[in-house]
Amino acid sequence: MQLRCLLICLGLSLGLLMLTTPVCEARRGRGRGRTKSRVQIGLPITGKYRDPESDQYYNNNNGAKILQASHFDLEYVLGHKIAFLCVAKGNPRPHITWYKDGAEIYQHLYMHVHEWRIGDDRVKSKIEIDPATQMDAGLYECTADNMYSIDRRSFKTDFSIAFD
Repeated sequence: MQLRCLLICLGLSLGLLMLTTPVCEARRGRGRGRTKSRVQIGLPITGKYRDPESDQYYNNNNGAKILQASHFDLEYVLGHKIAFLCVAKGNPRPHITWYKDGAEIYQHLYMHVHEWRIGDDRVKSKIEIDPATQMDAGLYECTADNMYSIDRRSFKTDFSIAFD
């Protein structure tokens, strides 16, 4: 009787082990833990596309490129002026759009956006905030785009209090 119970228990244990085995095997090959891949899925590592037309389109020399931009990290003094600059090149001439914390920003009483066309293929854009308040702290972004590509630069700002 004891031998029979032992065999039944052993059989059940093996059955349970067999049920769990595929789950363990399915995890093989996933690597260690859940690390983030540094390679973007869907984009070729080499930057070349299989289709010559796609390669020519996405790697076009006329695409929008930001040539000059303000410093990445800026600490400003409350009540003073802050300014960001962005110069881009492309053919056709790129269009520059400004964002703050992911939302497009527009000119208003204390924020002025200036834009100059330089030659046939360049544009210079400057945003000025005067006077700067605590609400002006955040992440600003300059985006240049034309029909071939988009380029962007980000500027992080925070305020400091000046004691006179």
